[in-house]
Amino acid sequence: MAQGADSAKAVLYALGANLAIAITKYVAAAITGSGSMLAEAVHSTADCCNQLLLLLGLKRSRREPTPDYPLGFGKETYFWSFMVAILLFSIGGMFSIYEGWHKLHASEELSYPLLALGVLAFGVAAEGFSMWGALREVNKTRGAQSLWAWFRGSRNAELVVIFGEDLAALLGLAFAFVAVLATWITGDPIYDALGSIAIGVLLVVVAVAVAIEVKALLIGQGVEAPVRAAMHDFLAAEPAIEKVLELLTLHMGGDVMVAVKAKMREHESQAALIDEINRIEDAFKRRFPQVQWTFFEPDVRA
Repeated sequence: MAQGADSAKAVLYALGANLAIAITKYVAAAITGSGSMLAEAVHSTADCCNQLLLLLGLKRSRREPTPDYPLGFGKETYFWSFMVAILLFSIGGMFSIYEGWHKLHASEELSYPLLALGVLAFGVAAEGFSMWGALREVNKTRGAQSLWAWFRGSRNAELVVIFGEDLAALLGLAFAFVAVLATWITGDPIYDALGSIAIGVLLVVVAVAVAIEVKALLIGQGVEAPVRAAMHDFLAAEPAIEKVLELLTLHMGGDVMVAVKAKMREHESQAALIDEINRIEDAFKRRFPQVQWTFFEPDVRA
């Protein structure tokens, strides 16, 4: 199995980068009057709030199981990740579209364009650092998959959100840079307004994509197909198991629940059968350390 990704580390990379970027963007937006810059500042602020929510979700997901929540609180990370998608859509995307629409009808001359371009260049560098941190963690789990295939199939909600945010941030900065540059060269503030609208549309698209992926986890997804196949092969190779009849998995945040129904070979006693099942479960958890709970049911069906 691939080394597990550290979601918290990726979130902290993103939080540090976005906090620095947000401050510089607000200062530049106030000085230059750029709608694209203000849209980007709000975008970075929303990203900071999102990362704090992800950290909250990670912390709360690690609480110990209770009688009311016997399988723990791992799925709480999915709830907070879904909230992040909603905030990205509403605060980031819709505000940027509104700001651009407002600038189209009440345009303002862009002041100090070089300052705006410098801040945006700094933002690209900082977001590039955040994306580098996120990709380091993503590459620990995606193997030979493309990034799109990983995004569609990943069961790590925090990394999906951070990757989506970082991608939107880098593209948004590129849109803003082009918009400010075009406004400076032509002297027409319409390009700045259109840049703000483009950033808003981008954020809405990314938010919807992230929400779709996290929704699947909220409903209840099993492990990825290659991992499930490896689990099935591991069990089928056990000498004590004649046939694997059913294998069910469910992601609970970073942990996985597995239920197995298998036809067992003859054993000399019930105690010997129980010992063999316990041995298989221990070996299974060593092979797949993400598995927190196993429920093994022996059966006699062919």
